[in-house]
Amino acid sequence: MPKLSFKGLEMPQSPIRKLAPFADKAVEEGKKIYFLNIGQPDIATPQVALDAVKNNDLDILSYSPSSGFESYKKKLAKYYVNNGIDIDAEDLIVTTGGSEALLFTMGSITDPGDEVIIPEPFYANYNGFAVASGVTVKPVESHFENNFALPPISEFEEQITERTKAIIICNPGNPTGYLYTKEEIQKLADLALKHDLFLVADEVYREFVYDGVEHHSIMGLPELKEHAIMVDSVSKRYSMCGARIGCMVSRNKELMATALKFAQARLSPPTFAQIASEAALDTTKDYFLEVNKEYTDRRNTLIEALEAIDGVNVAKPKGAFYCVVELPVEDTEDFAKWMLSEFDVNGETVMVAPAAGFYSTPGTGLNQIRIAYVLEKQNLLKAVSILKMALQAYTSR
Repeated sequence: MPKLSFKGLEMPQSPIRKLAPFADKAVEEGKKIYFLNIGQPDIATPQVALDAVKNNDLDILSYSPSSGFESYKKKLAKYYVNNGIDIDAEDLIVTTGGSEALLFTMGSITDPGDEVIIPEPFYANYNGFAVASGVTVKPVESHFENNFALPPISEFEEQITERTKAIIICNPGNPTGYLYTKEEIQKLADLALKHDLFLVADEVYREFVYDGVEHHSIMGLPELKEHAIMVDSVSKRYSMCGARIGCMVSRNKELMATALKFAQARLSPPTFAQIASEAALDTTKDYFLEVNKEYTDRRNTLIEALEAIDGVNVAKPKGAFYCVVELPVEDTEDFAKWMLSEFDVNGETVMVAPAAGFYSTPGTGLNQIRIAYVLEKQNLLKAVSILKMALQAYTSR
């Protein structure tokens, strides 16, 4: 039998989706599942975006330019300017989701054998993108005890070698919900400049920040003109995960010219999805105010309910719609599988994401899960009630 590639064999499974076969079987058995494992919002997509697709008058569904429709890019650049990020349309490339933006970034700034530094836990697909590019992730562990704040800069500096090309962050964070302070962003910027590294920020959750705090983009630092790369997406902002539209943003002209070659190789981002995404930019600020209020209420409801369970601890998020939870079990992956395959309360059970898959360091996060609070409050409370009973049953076996 022909051999498969090393990178294919090394490609990690998604901790979010790897338990899907257990969930599928549970559904086949007639169980109802409360899905807390995946960041698929139940918030309605803005009607203006749906109407733009429904009411279009295209005669031919043609390619767009490889970097995206110019009308969308100009409108998107205006959105960023209105959010304090001064860029032009030529500073961005429209991608097939934030995932492709990350792949273009990896392809443009790294060679096989290079390294990137990422504070962990981190969005699990960063590992996958690194493997696909032949790049090694050098993790710097953040800690549950301080809500996963930025680790000391000295720990980042200790990881830097001649093969280091970039530092990658997610702000606000997935899976932690941590929001970096202005001072923390500045520390990372200073380090990137000191060692001539790229600073890559995944900012797809920019709108979702709570408790009166402010999001600080790396694109707001003029000294990072040649070093900053921002990754973004419409998936969460407008509850349009299925649109698969994102973008890669940088003022570094040579970098963007290089990334465009990757964009040309995949031809173009999807046409209908760009139409919807362009229209979504007309969404009023009231939409985000209402969504933020809803997620704040959900977060508070979830954390209060979880903290009432003996042995359960929660890291309180300041942004996004995830939190990391410590459970009184040794292996949350085994617990998650058991809930799907062997446990239910009146035909109902819960699906969570084991957090170990969000770490690069083996053996880390084994007693943690990530919960996405993307369900209505009454369903969150029901899910936590089932989780509480599951923990009691599991630990007393």
